[in-house]
Amino acid sequence: MAAFSGSLLHGVAEALGASEPALRLILSIFLGYPLALFHRYFLFKKPPSHIHLFNTVTGLCIAYFNFGSQLYHSLLCVVLHFLILRLMGRTVTAVFTGFSLQMGYLLFGYYYTATDNYDIKWTMPHCVLTLKLIGLAFDYYDGGKDKTTLTPEQQRYAVIGVPTLLEVCGFSYYYGGFLVGPQFCMMKYLSLVKGELSDVEGQIPNSVVPAMKRLSLGLFFLLVYMVLGPYLPDSYFLTEEYENRPFWYRCVYMTIWGKIMLYKYVTCWLVTEGVCILSGLGYNGKDEKGQPKWDACANMKVWLFETTPLFTGTIASFNINTNDWVARYVFKRLRFLGNKAISQAAALFFLAVWHGLHSGYLVCFSLEFVIVLVERQAIELVRDCPILSRISNMSVLQPPIYVVQQSIHWLFMGYPLVPFCLFTWDKWLKVYLSVYFIGHIFFISLLFALPYLRLVLVQKKDKLHKSH
Repeated sequence: MAAFSGSLLHGVAEALGASEPALRLILSIFLGYPLALFHRYFLFKKPPSHIHLFNTVTGLCIAYFNFGSQLYHSLLCVVLHFLILRLMGRTVTAVFTGFSLQMGYLLFGYYYTATDNYDIKWTMPHCVLTLKLIGLAFDYYDGGKDKTTLTPEQQRYAVIGVPTLLEVCGFSYYYGGFLVGPQFCMMKYLSLVKGELSDVEGQIPNSVVPAMKRLSLGLFFLLVYMVLGPYLPDSYFLTEEYENRPFWYRCVYMTIWGKIMLYKYVTCWLVTEGVCILSGLGYNGKDEKGQPKWDACANMKVWLFETTPLFTGTIASFNINTNDWVARYVFKRLRFLGNKAISQAAALFFLAVWHGLHSGYLVCFSLEFVIVLVERQAIELVRDCPILSRISNMSVLQPPIYVVQQSIHWLFMGYPLVPFCLFTWDKWLKVYLSVYFIGHIFFISLLFALPYLRLVLVQKKDKLHKSH
């Protein structure tokens, strides 16, 4: 039977022009909807142990369907993490040990399974699990501290009670977030299990319509990616045909490719967000008008992602929960360093290593760091220069300025994604050579030029002020 189902899936995958692991992944993500419906109508307000067991069993089945016996990697890390928390208690030692174990296991997994291509293997959901368990260690540690020593955010996430093994397993294997996220904390998960995440107290949440909206949006992006993706393969960058194309064509291809390539992530996150909303995990209280909000598990701000002309806008709209996790457990925990730039660099370095051991990840996030610095400097220069401020605020010039901004924005969003997708230095270096390192030259030049221009501007304003 297993061989038959495997050959059937292989045949379907070939017909769709996809790999069998990719088909298994997308089927598993969509499987979350019937599981969420079962939770709504048969498990809502039922004993917590039943819900934890349901989430654990379904998550393990999904893991086995995708990765076979390799599911033991996640199970081993979950059990060991539970033992660390119970045996070491709410201590810095437990946090450090848990962090080292989870990151160490993930990095060894990357090392032993790495290839030069993007493969769907057990390390893919394991990187999601790694953040989830590390966050649990921090929150469990915070739960034992005096509330007055915690920030309001830390108080909201702190785990006050002592989680059982079944609770940790249910939290880790919850079907709506096991494979590709989103990230959520233990306290949020326990509120779901208790039936507290509903817009109507004590009743099943009215979340079907908002869940279907996110599902529909996810299907739209899936369709766009399936139609356009085959015409924009990563491998084309490494062909002689691409190298022999005119310079402008190479840049335009990189721009469009970068945009469409991200849609596969957008699709997965929107579909899983719909699952979380349907089960109730997406409930985020009510707004000032008393309307329920369902964005607690949102990993995408689609409108901002599609319309922002700013690099920081794209970062703020993309992979939101992971970025929030890094800000909460890495960036803010490094506040004692007293230097925001160092904390931000450390957070981006953590993100790069968390993604994998290939050099392309480090190059991608290093470029992102430089791009964000340059954009902030450019915004400050426009703000401080009266002439540039007037030009940027002229309504007649705003449409062409927006078009220019978007063109630059998406060209240089695609540029750092090249090493992110091609992984190894020999591949991404070949592509960067073909476009003459345009992104590096452009942004590094601006990184040094913009502060100088701003300094000159300030000095000129001071002289004018003194002359008056």
